[in-house]
Amino acid sequence: MLARHEVPTSFYVPAVSALLHPKDIEAFVAGGHEVAVHGWIHERNTQLPYEAELDLMGRATDTLEKLSGTRPIGIRTPSWDFSYSTLDVIRELGLVYDSSLMADDEPYELDADGTPTGVIEIPVEWVRDDAPYFMMDRFGGLRPHLSPYDVERIWIDEFEAAYAAGSMFELTLHPHISGHRSRLAMVERLLTYIRSFDSLWFGTHAELARHLSDTTAAPTAGLPSGRS
Repeated sequence: MLARHEVPTSFYVPAVSALLHPKDIEAFVAGGHEVAVHGWIHERNTQLPYEAELDLMGRATDTLEKLSGTRPIGIRTPSWDFSYSTLDVIRELGLVYDSSLMADDEPYELDADGTPTGVIEIPVEWVRDDAPYFMMDRFGGLRPHLSPYDVERIWIDEFEAAYAAGSMFELTLHPHISGHRSRLAMVERLLTYIRSFDSLWFGTHAELARHLSDTTAAPTAGLPSGRS
């Protein structure tokens, strides 16, 4: 589906998942997608001291580099959790961008106590994540409460507003949540609709972060050319 719509994608993979399913990593790379850091085993980094968080993220980065052939330049923390040490870990590992925070709809540079770090934040948002709509906890009170058509309408409204503003539209999908027939049909319809618009650029988070790191223009001043 991604190939049909010519949509390069960023896959955030826990290192243990990558070790268990190395063929998936090979397929991501062969499809022109990005493989980026998502923890060692989807650990709760907010419960870890700095040394442990650095060790696990460092091992995860090394593992993904070995399996993908390219050293990751970005991270999405497990569950989008950000500890007091996470930014230091990101800088220690030399990562170019993070995609775990929600301070804006546009990419921005992370500060450390008011000092620019050079780390690009590509922000996320729960309203553009499939988990709040479809995730189920068998033994708890969490139950899916919207149909795929309802969620599709929300994401279309999100996209249309972003397009009108000349802005970024970022979507977060999980294979075990959206990887089902009715939900994949929804994603297919959404991509078909988005592809009907002119002057769009589709890129991985790594491509966007590199562009923003290489330009002195404001993040909203333009996107790379080459895909439309």
